[in-house]
Amino acid sequence: MIEIKTIVNLLFEARMLKEIRRSGYRFLGMGNETVAEHSFLVCFIGYVLAQMVPGVDALKLITMGLLHDLAEARTGDLDMVQKQYVCADEKKAIHHVTEGLFFGSSVKALVEEFNAGETAESKLAHDADQLAFVLDLKSMLDRGFTPASRWLDAVENRLKTDAGKRIAEGIRDVGWDHWWQKNFLDISE
Repeated sequence: MIEIKTIVNLLFEARMLKEIRRSGYRFLGMGNETVAEHSFLVCFIGYVLAQMVPGVDALKLITMGLLHDLAEARTGDLDMVQKQYVCADEKKAIHHVTEGLFFGSSVKALVEEFNAGETAESKLAHDADQLAFVLDLKSMLDRGFTPASRWLDAVENRLKTDAGKRIAEGIRDVGWDHWWQKNFLDISE
């Protein structure tokens, strides 16, 4: 029998990601995003990447995007500097998150596959994670926050797939507000 309290506890724990701010933005000097907001965009980008790459398991890719930062509900979001001194035990956190869940082994397997980065889906999910940041950086840059340009190349260099690299090139070529200006202000391309 399904233990509904265990599932509800998981939902409340996942909800905590709405409260946890992504820590790296303080080094950039701009930006304020929660882990949940980030995860949404990663999932959406993952969906798009799955449409671009034939043969990819879209559900697996999107689910990896959804779960890739779930451990941060327990560990918090450690930035690059903190990771030099503090080691979050993500594996232990995921074990505790999924304890008693009949689908816990599926969650663990997907997080492990994402972290291993060996399958097509995990490489694309990794790229979706980075592309979410590329979109933020380009939006900042387009609005006049020039320090974002120092980060853009470094983040783009983390991309692993051709599809991810193509999207990054497109992001560079399109203004953050082009989507609405072309539709609502009759600005031509």
